[in-house]
Amino acid sequence: MHPKDISILDFSYQLPDDKIALHPLEQRDESKLLVYKNGVISQDVYQNIAAHLPQNSLLVFNNTKVINARILFTKPTGGVIEIFLLEPYQADYTSTLTATKTCTWKCFIGGAGKWKDGSLELKVKDEKLKIDLREKLSDAYEVEFNWGGNISFAEILEQTGNIPLPPYIKRKPATEDKERYQTIYALQNGSVAAPTAGLHFTQDIFKSLEEKNISKDFVTLHVGAGTFKPVKAATMQQHEMHAEWIDVNTVVIENIIANLGNNIVAVGTTSLRTLESLYWLGVKALLHPSLPQLQITQWEAYDELSVANIPVKDALQALLKWLKENNLTQLFTQTQILIAPGYQFKIVKALVTNFHQPQSTLLLLVAAAVGNDWRKIYSYALENDFRFLSYGDGSLLFIAE
Repeated sequence: MHPKDISILDFSYQLPDDKIALHPLEQRDESKLLVYKNGVISQDVYQNIAAHLPQNSLLVFNNTKVINARILFTKPTGGVIEIFLLEPYQADYTSTLTATKTCTWKCFIGGAGKWKDGSLELKVKDEKLKIDLREKLSDAYEVEFNWGGNISFAEILEQTGNIPLPPYIKRKPATEDKERYQTIYALQNGSVAAPTAGLHFTQDIFKSLEEKNISKDFVTLHVGAGTFKPVKAATMQQHEMHAEWIDVNTVVIENIIANLGNNIVAVGTTSLRTLESLYWLGVKALLHPSLPQLQITQWEAYDELSVANIPVKDALQALLKWLKENNLTQLFTQTQILIAPGYQFKIVKALVTNFHQPQSTLLLLVAAAVGNDWRKIYSYALENDFRFLSYGDGSLLFIAE
C-alpha cells in the first residue's frame, strides 16, 4: 500500500486521560524506558539506556530551544487575546529573534474576534511593544511587532511570553516548565514545542554513553505547532503535512557519513525526520545539481526521488558537494517529509521517542519503524503504567530490517 492510501483510523488506540503525564518526573533520567528489538519488548529506565545500545553507536539529538511563544494580552474590558508565535514570516529565525526594532511572525490568535482594529500595546522593561494585525492568512495571521530598539525580540519574549505547553497538558505553565520543557542541551532558539525524547537525557547519561564509546552529535529542527495538527482526512493523501525548518552543519553530515557502518540512533522523531531528509536532499542534489534551493515535500520520498535508488553515502556526498558549490557550510531549509508505513529508512537504525497521540503523524512514523508491532508496544506501555505524551516516559525502538 502506498502511504497516500493509509487511513488514519487504522492507527487509533484508547488513551485514558490518567495516562497522560501532566508534570515531569522529579529526575529526568528516572523515566521508564521501553526497549523494542527484534519483536521483543523489555523495560528499564533512561539511566541505563547505554546498556541497550551497541558500542560505537552515534546518537543524534535535536538542539532546538523552545521559545516563550505564547503572549497574552488582556484588554481593558477584561477580554484576553492570545498570540501564539508559529514561525518568522518570510524571514529566518536568527535575524528575527535578534531584531531590535521590528519583526513579523506567522501566528495563531486566540480571541481574534476581540481584536477588531488598532494596535495592542504591552510594557516590556522600559520599552513599549506595539502589536499590529497585518493580514489573515489561509491557516494563521501575519502579525507585526514594533518596539523602541533597546532590546532584542528574544529578550522581549523572555520578559513577556509564556512556555507553550502542548494542548493536552491541561494546566497553566508553572515555574518547573521553564527548565523542564527544555532539553539540557537546548541551544538554537526557534521551537514552539519541545523535542520531547531529549527531555530524559542528563549529564550522567552522557557520561555513561561516553564510557561505552557511544558518540553524539546535534542537528536542529525547529518544532512547529503543526506537530500537534490532527489528521482529519479519510486518507493521508488529503492530509497536508506541516513543514519545519532544519539547520545542519556540513561537519555533522561528514560525521554521519563516517558512521554509516555503525548504528545511527535518532533521539526524537524530529531528529529522525531531519536525518532521513538529508538523504533525500542529497538525492535531489545528485539528480538536479543546478537547483538553487533544496527542500523536501511531502511525497517525494515515495515517488520521483525513490526510483533513483541512490546509495546513502553517494547521496550525502552529493549534498556536501552542492553545499560547497553554493559556498555554504550550513544547510538551512524546510522539510515536509511524511514518514509512514511503507517508508524505507536510509540512515537511522533506531529511534528514541516518547509515546504519541492516537491518529497522529508521529504514530505513523513509529509504525513505519516497527510495523504492526506498534500495537503490541503501545498495549504493553498502557498495561505497565508508562506515562504518555510530552512529559511522559519513552522508548528505544530498533527499526526492523
